[in-house]
Amino acid sequence: MSENMKNIRVRFAPSPTGDPHLGAMRTALFNWAFAKKNKGKFILRIEDTDKKRQVKGSIENIIEGLKWLGLDYDEGPDIGGDLGPYTQSERSEIYLDTANKLIDSGNAYMCDLTPEELSKMRERQISAGRAPGYNGYSRNRSREELEESKRKGKPTVIRLKVPLSGQMEFQDLRRGIMKFDLSKIDDFVILKADGLPTYHLANVVDDHKMKISHVLRGEEWISSTPKHLLIYKYLDIMPPDFIHLPLIFGKDKTKLSKRHGAKSIIEYKESGLLPSALKNYISLLGWSPRSDEEIMTQHQFIEMFDFEGLSISPSIFDPEKLSWINGVHIRSMKDSELEDLSYKYLRSNTSKKEFASIDKSKLTDIIPLIKERIKSLDEIFPLIKFFFIHEMPSIEMLKCGNKDSSEIQVILKDVINEFENLVNSKDSRHQLIEQVLRKKNEELGLKLRDYLGLIRNCVTGSTISPPLFESIEILGLKEAISRLNLSLDNLKN
Repeated sequence: MSENMKNIRVRFAPSPTGDPHLGAMRTALFNWAFAKKNKGKFILRIEDTDKKRQVKGSIENIIEGLKWLGLDYDEGPDIGGDLGPYTQSERSEIYLDTANKLIDSGNAYMCDLTPEELSKMRERQISAGRAPGYNGYSRNRSREELEESKRKGKPTVIRLKVPLSGQMEFQDLRRGIMKFDLSKIDDFVILKADGLPTYHLANVVDDHKMKISHVLRGEEWISSTPKHLLIYKYLDIMPPDFIHLPLIFGKDKTKLSKRHGAKSIIEYKESGLLPSALKNYISLLGWSPRSDEEIMTQHQFIEMFDFEGLSISPSIFDPEKLSWINGVHIRSMKDSELEDLSYKYLRSNTSKKEFASIDKSKLTDIIPLIKERIKSLDEIFPLIKFFFIHEMPSIEMLKCGNKDSSEIQVILKDVINEFENLVNSKDSRHQLIEQVLRKKNEELGLKLRDYLGLIRNCVTGSTISPPLFESIEILGLKEAISRLNLSLDNLKN
């Protein structure tokens, strides 16, 4: 067992530059599962040093998304911990101190090259047919000269002194040994002119200070890893183990975006996805269990998760599969659980008037009717709205085969009469409603689909509904009669 496996500490370190997306939450999920499986700690750290790109409310949405998915963290900005603060903007003194130590050891230096001067340098390099990049302008200048330049007000950054030759290698726990030519790496900035660190310095310092044992992050950070390892080397500290997760593409094999149907985690929450289903689906983006099983509980995923199951090829986002998995999770719920969840969802996602119309006691009978038909919670209200709010069908919906208006009026009067007889008999069971309507249809010689379709349209105001006979029983025969009469009056007029 490696030293790092003795005390597992992993982190999810998002930047608050927008709502959390699928890729970010997959990183969080894999870190969380690894910690849970190995009885380790899962830490939330906010990397907010890029103030220009920061989006208001983003931190709150990151925390909301994690809590909704059930990815509970052991330390974080809102709950604290022994190794905080857990927001990088509150740790600036730590980074400044580290950067100065690197200067003192001769492994970093100040640079007063302005962005404009750097841009002109790159233009000259391109014109000369060379690869653009920082040319080491301040690498051999004296510290005193550069400090004097800073005192005079010239913006000054701190750059790491990268060896001009040689090779850097590291072992990715899934991909194996990875090698990099140091001559291809510029002396990169570790502390910006505003005193804030770049990602390269901040993540190394924080991972060390927070005793992170394993870094699970996206494949896009592979090329930055040699930079981070140089900082670890110069500070004479042990790096964590690295595991880089595969990219997520759309079906056209380009980087995942909204045009592929991807949404933010907050949007998925509002659209009626179950957190258990989204976790299940995200777990399959770049990882697979050793069995062919795709539907997993949280407990099963934690037990099966390992690095061997990680892919090194990009995973493909499939919104249809996500929808299917959500439907499976919905159908696996107890009716009472789905009833409670639906009521809470409707409270948050319907208007006050619409929600006020909902009779919760009826949901007990309605939910079993629609459970097999829905793939997300946002499909519920359109399906069940007619139970509580009557919407008149259009004249175009009051059709029955090739029958004209007067013939349809006769058909509706007949249905109303049959329903009134059932009311008088005080038997409104859906089995009896079905028996009566099927018998009447045979007498009329109509196509059953046309006949029942007409009744459905009148009673529900929609061409799509839960099973008709059960729906009429729940709605009540008297209400069904009232709605049939309204459609009849509409035809007469």
